[in-house]
Amino acid sequence: MNNEALEQIYKAVVIAKLLHASPAWWEFATAVDKQRVEAFVRRGVRHCLYRASNPTPTQLAEASDDNLFSNLLINSNHVLKQLLPDKSNHHYNLRHRGDTV
Repeated sequence: MNNEALEQIYKAVVIAKLLHASPAWWEFATAVDKQRVEAFVRRGVRHCLYRASNPTPTQLAEASDDNLFSNLLINSNHVLKQLLPDKSNHHYNLRHRGDTV
């Protein structure tokens, strides 16, 4: 099997399993847990199964979290939408500043 196929399998199986549901648990994981995940992926880099230029597990978890939050904001039928607070509109009555030199 060529390296490209092995990289695709590694991403599809190993990285997917490592980061499954990461928006739910990543922020609650300890620094030691996160370092262990990073170290595991670094071993994959050493064995030419994952490129060093690919996103790190931390970057992937943060992107997944951002994606989930964006979907919550956009999709009014999202199952988690009800957990967000109502949108608040702030109307500030600021005084006009005089021209300053």
